[in-house]
Amino acid sequence: MASPAAGRDAGPAAALAPSANNPQQHPKSPHDDVGDVGPVVEAAPDTTTSDLQIEAEEVGTDDNDSAYAESAQSITTSLKSSITSYKYENGRRYHSFKDGSYYLPNDEDENDRLDLFHHCLTLRCEGKLHYAPIGDNPQRMLDLGTGTGIWAIEMGDTYPSADVLGNDLSPIQPSLVPPNVRFEVDDIENEWVFSAPFDYIHARYLAGSLKDWPRLLQQAYRFTKPGGWVEFQDFDMRFYTTSGEFRPGCAMDRWSAEIIAGIRSFGLEPEPGPLLEGWIRDAGFENVSHKLLPIPVGTWPKNKRLKEIGAFDLVQFLDGLEAISLRILTTVRRWSPEEVQVLLVDVRKELRDPRMQAQHNFHVVYAQRPLDS
Repeated sequence: MASPAAGRDAGPAAALAPSANNPQQHPKSPHDDVGDVGPVVEAAPDTTTSDLQIEAEEVGTDDNDSAYAESAQSITTSLKSSITSYKYENGRRYHSFKDGSYYLPNDEDENDRLDLFHHCLTLRCEGKLHYAPIGDNPQRMLDLGTGTGIWAIEMGDTYPSADVLGNDLSPIQPSLVPPNVRFEVDDIENEWVFSAPFDYIHARYLAGSLKDWPRLLQQAYRFTKPGGWVEFQDFDMRFYTTSGEFRPGCAMDRWSAEIIAGIRSFGLEPEPGPLLEGWIRDAGFENVSHKLLPIPVGTWPKNKRLKEIGAFDLVQFLDGLEAISLRILTTVRRWSPEEVQVLLVDVRKELRDPRMQAQHNFHVVYAQRPLDS
């Protein structure tokens, strides 16, 4: 799972259950709705485990290998308004706009983690900010759940022709941005009231942030120009392995099951990744492409690029673990803070263990609105 952050702040990761014979089922997990790591592959119902296999580097048997750990209301509100009265829980700051619709913090520690995860996901996408073929001179772009705004800012730099709008529940974006980039505080599950359609609508990492995905895709269809593109990138929250020691019922598996159950109790969808393609097709888009990109957790892959990606993924998990866990497990699952901390000790140990060879799935789906629509 990668934590969310969407506008709904950018969000973590319906369930895919890779198995040894069907990587669309999670191999070594007892739950039906949980998340391997391998090369970029076009996702399809008949994807095989070999498509997702990541070759692991040989490691020693020391559980405490420090070297490994080290490597490792629909009216839009302007950011100039006064939506800055935050609330605090367990020493972390949370947004107050539409309180309860997003469960992760919006403080500096979380913003740093989100920027780190942006780098991790961009690396996993071969250094690309997008896969959709939007051309060299796109005009209007919308970034749903822009989070810290880092993707929108980089797109503004990359495409000077474009007017890039990012929206989010939290006003955490910087004020010094390219002249063609702007941000608004808004809830993307409200009725959209934009004055004109967009050439390209993008959303990434909204897992655990939305209640009604089909409606969101319907609104995206209405506000995409005929011939324009949408691109949604999101997760499964479950960990799995193809050849490591990760097992059903281990601390990582129990943790993800509890987090998924807690998020669902809010009425939110924690694992939109494998459902994106169906929602996008149902909304009316065509020329649909779906890439399945497994992400390793840690530096166990033999491949240098995947090793780097896994290192960033491990760090963002370790940095966000407590913030993700405390709010959900104490307020929804009724754990005591002490019980949460005991579980997290074991989760951190397993995250750092290269023999687990844990991974989770990242889905990228992009599609076009028909020209004659």
